Amino acid sequence: MKRFISILALTSIVPVIHAQEVIKDFGKDRLNNSPRHGEWVDIKSGQRTIKAFVVYPERNEKAPVVLVVHEIFGVTDWVRSLCDELAEAGVIAIVPDLLSGQTFEDVDGARKAISALSKEQVKADLDATADYALTKIPSCNGTLAICGFCWGGGVAFAYANENPKLRAAYSFYGTALDEASKVSNIACPVYAFYGENDERVNATIPKGEELMKAAGKKYEPVIYKGAGHGFMRSGEPSNPAVREADKKARDEAWARWKKLLAEL
Repeated sequence: MKRFISILALTSIVPVIHAQEVIKDFGKDRLNNSPRHGEWVDIKSGQRTIKAFVVYPERNEKAPVVLVVHEIFGVTDWVRSLCDELAEAGVIAIVPDLLSGQTFEDVDGARKAISALSKEQVKADLDATADYALTKIPSCNGTLAICGFCWGGGVAFAYANENPKLRAAYSFYGTALDEASKVSNIACPVYAFYGENDERVNATIPKGEELMKAAGKKYEPVIYKGAGHGFMRSGEPSNPAVREADKKARDEAWARWKKLLAEL
């Protein structure tokens, strides 16, 4: 499929302390001031119980659910604030804590724990969360999609091959799939969002395009000029260390994403 380039200019719970405090607390003001209802829920996943954070839109009809896969940092305030933004856009957002029951001294500890997660456990937790969304949330209209960021972006792309109930997958700067068997069962379109200055990830796009095209699947990657990896976080206006190029990328990505969400 064609590799799109943006035509515009540019486009808890994981305890994080000490030097990483800003990562944990980022987005808390939005959460504290949101008019939308957010809550923590318990979800049974096999013999385990995981936590998930849910935010509901203010609307007078049932809504689609978007399953959110967090970054390698875990369920931070930032990703919870992004769930609130999704709810503001009219969908129910639910982010499972794939590190439930674990605590860390710093973000590097969370990275190591994420890397140690088995693919089987991640899939089981996402399956449990998807089932919860479709059967335990009365205001869900039966439509399910998935999104993910960084590590979670790659997970979201991969999970599209595992769950035929998904109506769409939105992968934000996550690596593309690299084997035919990993795309053969994908039943929904995959929309991807990449930063121009992120070749570690972008180098995986051509193979992903090749595989998806050969399998007759829809894959639409867009690269945002001037943006780096993680631009949805680093481009957040309330971020004390906001990067202007990433802010422009974030604004354009949100504009695209909202149009896609309205199609669910």
